[in-house]
Amino acid sequence: MASAAANSAKCIFCKIIKGEIPSHKLIETNLSYAFLDINPLARGHALVIPKYHAEKLHELPDEYLADALPVAKKIAVAQGAENYNILQNNGRIAHQFVDHVHFHVVPKPSASDEEGLVIQWPQQTPTNDELAAVLTELQGKL
Repeated sequence: MASAAANSAKCIFCKIIKGEIPSHKLIETNLSYAFLDINPLARGHALVIPKYHAEKLHELPDEYLADALPVAKKIAVAQGAENYNILQNNGRIAHQFVDHVHFHVVPKPSASDEEGLVIQWPQQTPTNDELAAVLTELQGKL
């Protein structure tokens, strides 16, 4: 059974869910709402938002997560793109601009940087000992 839905009167996504702000709705379930992004990175760029107001992923009840990803998958299939990104950001420095958990479904129609998500990936090269230390730390918290 789903948790009681939390919402925020100030949140733009909560207002969209309640119909106070219009959207181009794609899919709505009991726990999720999906619509076209008004500032798309590519044609068909969509957002999937849980109907529970949580700022960050770790604050969202699991049943909302379990509902959101199948919705994102349906949208990705409907977009027909062979290549696409499913993106979810947490916090300003991680590029989250609306303080409500949401998933972007972004088609990547070509290898160019003209359309779709463009990512810089600053890889690090930790030693095996450094990776082992991180492993031990995280396993102690799981």
